[in-house]
Amino acid sequence: MKAQDWNKAKAHLRTVCPTMRRIIDNHPEGKLTARPDGFYTLLRAIVGQQISVKAADSIWKRLEAKVKPLSPEKLAKTRISTLHSIGLSEQKAHYAKNVAAFYLKHPRHADGWSEHEDDAIIKQLTEIKGIGRWTAEMFLMFHTVRPDVLPLGDLGLLKAIDLHYPTKRPRKKAHYEQVAEAWKPYRTVATWYLWRSLDPVPVAY
Repeated sequence: MKAQDWNKAKAHLRTVCPTMRRIIDNHPEGKLTARPDGFYTLLRAIVGQQISVKAADSIWKRLEAKVKPLSPEKLAKTRISTLHSIGLSEQKAHYAKNVAAFYLKHPRHADGWSEHEDDAIIKQLTEIKGIGRWTAEMFLMFHTVRPDVLPLGDLGLLKAIDLHYPTKRPRKKAHYEQVAEAWKPYRTVATWYLWRSLDPVPVAY
């Protein structure tokens, strides 16, 4: 996301939501970093599934050190046991190789995602075994940089909303959607700041 677009999103969020204004003001540095390589983004999201940012960063560094270059071709030839040895579960290792196989079969996707709507991208990606909606949404946020993604399957996001927007009402999907309504059309940016409010390490996929 370009700096001027990020600043525009910040200005909107600070105007429409006092809570978001406070969170943004507490984290004045940094912004979402786009990844030009979709393969990288999907693989990084798989590594980060259901573990902390710190743990994911550690495993990712070992993956980059072990698989050189980190490409679909090289990963496809890497043994499951090798991926398991660096910290990936056997299941995640298979998922990673599924992503490599997808990119080897569909190389045109390396730079053709911008032509598709969000839902179409989610539908296609979730046909890859191991890619669920959350992983596809991370792809939308960090590769195609769609500005209005709300990943309600992300436990960190829900935890942050619970912390900063307390309520006595039951915690249902509709509650989180209602809280996020004011953030449109920049729910991606709001999500990034809510993550930052929980973890000093910026989330990156």
